Amino acid sequence: MKYISTRGQAPELSFEEAMLTGLARDGGLYVPSEIPTLSHDEIAGFAGLPYEEVAFRVMWPYVSGSFSAEEFKGIIARAYAGFGHAALAPLKQLDSNHFLLELFHGPTLAFKDFAMQLIGQLFQTALKRRGDSVTIVGATSGDTGSAAIEAFRGLDAVNVFIMYPHGRVSEVQRRQMTTPVEANVHALAVDGDFDDCQAAVKDMFNDFDFRDSVHLAGVNSINFARVLAQVVYYFTSAVALGAPHRRVSFTVPTGNFGDIFAGFIARQMGLPIEQLVVATNQNDILHRCLSGEGYFKGDTIPSISPSMDIQVSSNFERALFYAYDQDGSAVAQLMDELKSGGGFNVSQGAMQALSEVYTSGRASEAETSATIKSELAASGELLCPHGAVGVKVAQEHLKPPVPMVTLATAHPAKFPAAVEDACGVHPPLPPRMADLYERPERVTRIANDLGAIEDHIRKHSVH
Repeated sequence: MKYISTRGQAPELSFEEAMLTGLARDGGLYVPSEIPTLSHDEIAGFAGLPYEEVAFRVMWPYVSGSFSAEEFKGIIARAYAGFGHAALAPLKQLDSNHFLLELFHGPTLAFKDFAMQLIGQLFQTALKRRGDSVTIVGATSGDTGSAAIEAFRGLDAVNVFIMYPHGRVSEVQRRQMTTPVEANVHALAVDGDFDDCQAAVKDMFNDFDFRDSVHLAGVNSINFARVLAQVVYYFTSAVALGAPHRRVSFTVPTGNFGDIFAGFIARQMGLPIEQLVVATNQNDILHRCLSGEGYFKGDTIPSISPSMDIQVSSNFERALFYAYDQDGSAVAQLMDELKSGGGFNVSQGAMQALSEVYTSGRASEAETSATIKSELAASGELLCPHGAVGVKVAQEHLKPPVPMVTLATAHPAKFPAAVEDACGVHPPLPPRMADLYERPERVTRIANDLGAIEDHIRKHSVH
């Protein structure tokens, strides 16, 4: 399997090369040169299997040239050994035709653990084999950063620098990034918003002198290995509800588009997905675009679902690549328009292609809080604000008898103030994190200045 850039001007790479490279040198994102398909019988054969076995079968076609089968099975086993639920991604029934996929049983209580724990083991295996080391730089709106730090803390071949917007993540999210004691991990509080942090990461990848001097690698969802790991739980949940013998729909609360793009990959692989519903909060650029209004940045408005407070959804570039029939030059033109003019219009043909795969909805702050309260009363399920956005939008797209699965992307204890304000219940942290508020913090506040950030990383990277 080879990997190609969404902008068409970077060399093809193997899975391992694409994983360690992160962003392509033409500024694009790597995608597989072809998407492998699974037969009806192969998907049906997933029924009753452990999550780890399904993960191996789904991901193996993408990685087989870079790892041996036994090596990859060991990577998967180590990645998911620390999850707090035997099923890893259990389904809860909310209503007669509506299910919640709980993706928050990993070490940092968020769906990012599914990908980040796997990518940590993939990096460690590949770098050990190469006798090499890397500097990982990531941007986070809250959950990616803590998941990355948890996955890479203490690894001698990796330096990790995670940038988050100062004052715009929850206290639990911040403390998960600032309390690890290992010297190879660094939390940077940037004076800006998430889009500033994400732009700095992309600028560093495009600064080739800096990139090469620190052996830069990326674990944001620009890295296809992140997307690949997320494909698995679409299969496990759909098969549990009767696929491939029946169709299943999914609603995904999303800001950066990676989690729902994983659903697109699952669909292309042969999973019979009826609807892929994009659920946004008040920062609704994706909903506006999918409603035919073009993709134009606005101001990022802080919300009670901060992991979705994003205007530039990096993985949307991958969706556009397929909507424009894999025309890299067309995608490059759109990205140039986004950078120079703050947005672009999507062609009629590409909009048609997007509408055949995705639909969308949004939830206001009031609707999000109301959903937390009403769902607790209706089913006893305590939702985090992001899950509440998903549930509210999903309820507007139910089409019985097709079951709807809403992805619950974070544990409510990561956002205790918002949850308690909505329903009066203060969600406690799990016992393994009970002392989080007592642990000392270690963080560097830094200006939203590329030169200052690069200087800090150079100074504190060890190779």
